Amino acid sequence: MQAILGRFSNQVFLMAALSIHERKRLRQIGHALNPVVMVGSQGLTENVIEETNRALNDHELIKVKVAGEDREARAAVIDALVEATGAESVQKIGKIVLLYKKAAKQNQHLSNLVRFAHLSNN
Repeated sequence: MQAILGRFSNQVFLMAALSIHERKRLRQIGHALNPVVMVGSQGLTENVIEETNRALNDHELIKVKVAGEDREARAAVIDALVEATGAESVQKIGKIVLLYKKAAKQNQHLSNLVRFAHLSNN
């Protein structure tokens, strides 16, 4: 795995980049998911960031839907959300982005990685 140096506010953290096989597995699981966070016309607010962090802590792998017709604006919102949450963007298709962030303590009942593990070809 490669290491990527990222920045969140004034803190610097080390995040491991996902391998091709890990991304493929996460995309397979993500295919069955529905968006749990919607970024609307208000854009990226503190509440959206909080809700995304909560969903990532609970589910580890989530889909986020970003409203808006401007492709560059959507990409900027997605990049800002990834930076603010410390998550990794697994896949972007249109207005939907699949985000992954490993939970400190995995909840067996809520984690999409556990609930949909049967969908991935390990």
